[in-house]
Amino acid sequence: MTVLRRWPQVLWLTVVWVLLWGTISVKIVIGGVLVAVAVTALFPLPLLPRLPFRPWALLQLGGHLLADLVVSGAQVAWETLRYGPGARAGIVAVPLLTESERITTFVAAATALTPGSVVLQIDRAGGRLYVYTLGLRGPADATRVRRQMERLQDRMMRTLGEKR
Repeated sequence: MTVLRRWPQVLWLTVVWVLLWGTISVKIVIGGVLVAVAVTALFPLPLLPRLPFRPWALLQLGGHLLADLVVSGAQVAWETLRYGPGARAGIVAVPLLTESERITTFVAAATALTPGSVVLQIDRAGGRLYVYTLGLRGPADATRVRRQMERLQDRMMRTLGEKR
């Protein structure tokens, strides 16, 4: 019964199985389904609540991430061309605005996609993200990074349905 509730996991594992074999045949697909059912039955992952579908919020988030990608790419290029090996970077502590591990994971992944920044550590107990970022020259730059990360967290929470 629980395997029926986990059909997305079974489907995904079957797709991965077929991709690993590199060819499609009835035998491989049936084998993939059997392996997927066995894996999900023996090693069940916790069922998470479904994400809300908010197309407008998702479109806005995608637009902001695309704009951040372009702007941060230009900033990294400028920093590299202007300072070369003397380019400065640092680690900024950013308050974590949510207790949701899912949203925190999405924020860390979106940060990693942007050139010049990456989440180094998530401190759940202290409620902080530690973000490594290029181009830190002073306290104003650290404040700018904190504000950007807080806006990103707000956008993720709006998109994924959590209130602040």
